[in-house]
Parts: sequence; C-alpha cells; structure tokens
Amino acid sequence: MNWTENPSASVVDSDSPRRAGTRAFRPTALAHLAFASTFILLYVGLEWASFLHEYKGLPLTSWNPGLGVALAVIILGGPGYGLALFAGIAVTEIVLLQSDLPWPVILGIAVAISTGYALVAEAARRLLDLDVRLHRLRDVMVLLAAAIVGALIVSLLSTGILLAAGHFENADILPAAVTFVVGDLIGIAVMTPLLLRLAERWSQRTFRRPPFPDVFFLGVAIAAVLWVVAVTETSEGSKFFYLLFFPVVIAAVRHGLDGACLGLAVTQLGLVGLLHFHGYGVGIFTEFQTLMVVLTATGLIVGVAVSERRAAHDAVRQAEALLHEKAAEAAQASRFMLVSSMASALAHEINQPLTAMRALARSVQHLLEESNRDLPRAGRNLATMLTHIDHVGGVVGHMRNFLRRGRPHVSTISVAKMLEEALTLARAAAAAQHIQIELDVPDGLPPVYGDRIQLEQVVLNLVRNAIEAIAETRRDDGLVRVAARRTEAGVEISVADNGPGIDKALVSRLFEPLTTSKQEGLGLGLPICASILEAHRGRIWLASGEPGATEFRLSLPLDPVLIV
Repeated sequence: MNWTENPSASVVDSDSPRRAGTRAFRPTALAHLAFASTFILLYVGLEWASFLHEYKGLPLTSWNPGLGVALAVIILGGPGYGLALFAGIAVTEIVLLQSDLPWPVILGIAVAISTGYALVAEAARRLLDLDVRLHRLRDVMVLLAAAIVGALIVSLLSTGILLAAGHFENADILPAAVTFVVGDLIGIAVMTPLLLRLAERWSQRTFRRPPFPDVFFLGVAIAAVLWVVAVTETSEGSKFFYLLFFPVVIAAVRHGLDGACLGLAVTQLGLVGLLHFHGYGVGIFTEFQTLMVVLTATGLIVGVAVSERRAAHDAVRQAEALLHEKAAEAAQASRFMLVSSMASALAHEINQPLTAMRALARSVQHLLEESNRDLPRAGRNLATMLTHIDHVGGVVGHMRNFLRRGRPHVSTISVAKMLEEALTLARAAAAAQHIQIELDVPDGLPPVYGDRIQLEQVVLNLVRNAIEAIAETRRDDGLVRVAARRTEAGVEISVADNGPGIDKALVSRLFEPLTTSKQEGLGLGLPICASILEAHRGRIWLASGEPGATEFRLSLPLDPVLIV
C-alpha cells in the first residue's frame, strides 16, 4: 500500500490515543481502493469458509469471522469502509451463495448490517474514545459492548426485514435472532481484537515470535480438551468445555492480551472444525458458540488486565529510572553550586602557595647565581616549593574528582580520610570568614562502604551551610566542629556550629525540596543529602537547632551497600 504523509497527523494524535499507530499516515485514494478490494475478497472467502448451516434458505451459522474482520477495518479505516462491507455482503449472498432471497431483501439486509456496524464503530471511537491499541481494560469493555449493541441492532433489523418480506414468521424471529447475535458476537470478540493488536504490532514494527514451548503447550492442551468434548455425549460435552478456560487463561496470564487473542483464535478454529467434522446441527453449534462467547470475554479481560498491569509496572520502572537520573543531575548541580560558592576562597588558597612558590623559585635562582652557592638552603627551598605544588595539585585534583559525573562508585571508605578531603574544599571559605573548623575522628574507626564523592558532598553541604549561617552573625569566634563516632548501628557523623540556629517554622520541613531560609537558595541541598543517605541505607536528621548549638547528624551502616 502506498502511504503519503499526513501533515495534520500529529494534531489528530494529540487529541486522543485511539488513532495512535493507525493514523500517522493517510492512505491515498488508490490505496483505499486497493485495500477495500482486498478486504472484500477476504470477507467473501471467510463467509464461504464459515457457511456451515442454513435456516430457511439463509446462511445462519453462529460463527461470523468476516464480520469481525470488517469491524476491525471500519474501526481502523473509518466509516467509509462500511461501503466495502456492504459490497462484500451483496457479493457473498448473490454471487457466491446464490441466495433465493429477492435482491431488495438482500440489499436491505446488507444496508442494515453495514450501516449498523459502521455507526457502532464510529460511536465507539468518537463518543466512547476507544483506543484501538486496546491497552486498557476500559477499551476491551467498550469493544465488547459495541459488539453486543451492534449485534442486537443488526439482528433486529435483519429479522424485521425478513419478517416484512414474508420470509420469516413470528416463530422464526427468536431462533434466527439468537443465531444472528451469537454469530456476530463470537466473530467480533475473536477476530476484531486480534486484528487490532496485529495492526498495533505492525505500526510499531514489534512483531515477536511466541516461545515454542508456550505454543506447543497451548496447542496440546486445546487439542486434548476438544478431543474429550468430541468423544463425550452431546449432553455432557458442554461440561468439559470449561476445561478450555485453563489453556486460554494461562496464555493470557503469560503473554497478556496478545496471548489471549492468539489462544482464543486457536480455540475457536479448533472448536468450529470439531463441531463441523462431527456434523452437529445449528442448535448444538449455537450452544457451544454461546459458551465460547463467555470464554472469549473472560480471556480478553484477563489478558488486558495482565497487559495493563505490566504496562503500569514498566511505567513505574521508567519513572524510577527518570527519577534517579534527575536526582543524579540535581546532585551534580548541587556539587557545582557548592564549589562555585567557594571559588573565591579556593582561588585565594591556591594563590597563596603560588605566590610562595614564586618567591622560593626566585630565591633558588639567586642562590645558584651567587659565587658562594648555598646548595643546602637551595635544596630546602626546592623541597618547600614541591610541598606547595603538591598541595595545589591535591586541591585541584580533589575539586575535579568532586565535580566528576558518572555512575556511583561503591568502595571501602576511611571515614577520617573522607572527612578530611571534604573539609579541604571548605577550609578556605571558612578562613575567609574567620571561622575555625575542627575535626574529631577517633583512632580505630571502622570503614564504611559507599560512594566517597557523594558522602563528601553531604558533609561539605552541611559544613557550607554552617559557615554561611555563622557568617551572617559576623561573630569572630565562629566554630564548625565535625566529629565521627562508632555506634551499635554503624558510624555516626555530626556537624555542629555555634551559629544562629534554625527557625522552628522550618524544622519540620528541612528535608523537603524548595525549603530554604536563604534569599538565593534553591532548597535542594538537604533533600539531596537525604536522598544520598537513603541510597546508602543511612539517614540524616537535625539533632539540635538551638542558637549556638546547631547540630546535624548522619548515620551509615558498616555492611556493604548497593547504590542505584
């Protein structure tokens, strides 16, 4: 089929999901004609294959697969394909089956069937917002309801036309209407969802071959039950029919709606073949098809419920992955903000060693130029200069590591070393505000496990908050004390300061996003700290918010953790 791009497709698709995957491109008039001709030939072939019984010269068999195909085509292609259904019915009755009914009666029935189902399909799409992908239980229920309403309307109109034409008597209305309704229902319930799902798979190019063990089990189970039904007396066969629920429900549970559609199609074809092979009359055939309607509805409902649950589970996993991604981005941004706010202090800390190194280099140069060279002094100056170089390199290297972006790297962490490295980036900012930082880590503290950079970010964020809080008070005896100790649960780290304390109105919301007392703050620092500790199976809390005695604590377990 030749498809041309539809410029308005994106607008149509945004209004409702029902056209997703089916209206992204609009077929040309020639493509419409070719598709309609193919559909008419398919419909005629299915009607010929399903012509098993007659009722007063009419091909009334309670199995109408052609109508199921027709409804799927009308739902996907629009009500205009009702004309193709009309043509298919007329060709089948007049040319293929050579019905004895007058032409006006045949055409009247064809109009009733084609118009009735075209209107029902359009109402399901536009009024009930049917999603042709059948991703929700609601959509399957809408489709089944449309099948029931359409079958009732068409059966009443068709039997009414036959009654008015004198071909039926009043006693013929009920048996004919029952056969009409059951045949249309089972044809739609089995064929329409199957074709809609195939259309969705085709549009997404996601065809997958079902696992051979599942197909083998399904075929063997259905064949075994049908054999039991076949060898059992007619009056008892319907009791064993319910064994067919087992393979169909298993297929639905394992493979969702697609598995249910495939299982139901195999079951229906096997059942029809069995009933026809044993020559059952229209009464027994209709009885089994009525049971098949119940099985089909059950299988479709179970299948779409499973598919909907899996889709919800996949959506949750995608949301969690997106949440982790955004949390990592927020943490990365927080690291940049931390270092950015300390940039001037870091520049000062690096500038001092650079100035000293320049002076030492000049001194060595002069010592080497003198006639009486003092080589021991020059060596000491060079050693001191190398110490300053190592210090600058350590500060820059640690900043680069701190700002690195990537997956969490879990390793064994020395708490003392981790805290000292975290404070490396904070000491310059503290010195600029005349604030002293103390570190108290006892010897023999056991290591913890986790991402060192993330944990350093937590400590640095707490220390930075303390420095900024103390700076606002302009006191000369500012002090930030970082300590660690062993507890029964693991290792506990505290960051205390003698700043102004924390507003009581903010205490209960400190770790909620966008909660901040700073004019230019985003309120993300503490929530990010909390998420990092949660990923490490630890926790963070406010131990004291009193003025002059503000203290945050965080705990970490000693056993290895897996950070995602």
